[in-house]
Amino acid sequence: MAFMRFSGVGMTALAGAVPHIVIDNYGYTQYFPADQVKAVVDKVGIYERRFADEKTCSSDLCFAAAEKLIADNRIARDEIDLLIFLSQTPDYRMPATSILLQHRLGLSHSTIAFDVNLGCSGFIYGLSIVYSFMQQHGLRKALLLDGETRSKVYSPKDRRSAFLFGDGGVAALIERNEKFGESYFSLNSDGSRGDLIMIKGGGYRYPSSVDTLREKVVDEYGNIRNDEQGYMNGGDVFNFVIREIPKDIKRMFEYTGLDTDSFDYYIFHQANNFINSYLAKKLKLDVTKIPSTIAKYGNTSSVSVPLTIASELKGQFDSPKRLLLSAFGVGMTWATGVITLDRCNISDIVEV
Repeated sequence: MAFMRFSGVGMTALAGAVPHIVIDNYGYTQYFPADQVKAVVDKVGIYERRFADEKTCSSDLCFAAAEKLIADNRIARDEIDLLIFLSQTPDYRMPATSILLQHRLGLSHSTIAFDVNLGCSGFIYGLSIVYSFMQQHGLRKALLLDGETRSKVYSPKDRRSAFLFGDGGVAALIERNEKFGESYFSLNSDGSRGDLIMIKGGGYRYPSSVDTLREKVVDEYGNIRNDEQGYMNGGDVFNFVIREIPKDIKRMFEYTGLDTDSFDYYIFHQANNFINSYLAKKLKLDVTKIPSTIAKYGNTSSVSVPLTIASELKGQFDSPKRLLLSAFGVGMTWATGVITLDRCNISDIVEV
């Protein structure tokens, strides 16, 4: 079991952005009867979501968040030496969206910029990558931009996913400072379960074609999608969660010597209310330490962990607070992080 440990690196500012279009999940009845919709929504606990319009991409949400962060914190753009864009809904197949954001944000040509393609665990993976870079003393400031427009890749005619996903973006500023002390990460993967959450068509294994874009009935319940829309085997994902996530968090406790009382907040991936309630009960956690945005933003994939911090914990970091981060998803991948936020400035969420 591999753990990563860092010292003297931390997040100093965070900004979030969401689309202005609000989806009332109870009213999302174009393809399903209202009673079926109500049953699904009541079970998952997702009452509203945000959908980007057809012209808005993940990069636009991240750009808005980054501009807000830079303005609110009076960041000199020429001091940003690293930009990582994390998303599975980039602007193009090529070039990397990070390079376009480097130009759009007016950053120096000496800025290191690259994309990371990961799903729901991605923000924690991304933090570990940025923390690794920031151990090098040639770098001053780093931007981790994390955005998803999952509304564009799931079929509204597939009840297994139609009521879950929303869109959002965040920008996190990461710097070196001894006040942060030590941070820890556990990163995990199991590609044997890669088919549990997948978009099969449109890549290079199954290139786009008339067949991949043709809608079809995909199961005995009459759900409809094409091969370029995502699908999820919810039952098997839940079984994966209950088997792997509590175990990984407990291993983190053992490695760090911390326990459930050592944390000010637990930030879980906002998959659905049922899963997070199970995790809290299984780990015997104080539910007052578990902020939630499931009800108003839904599952925003990798964005859900930082968006929950930005939405629910603004103004809470005038003194040091220890957070445990936990997320899981596409891959399958899962990650646990232990970080300290000390005087982290959280901006008001921007509507795009």
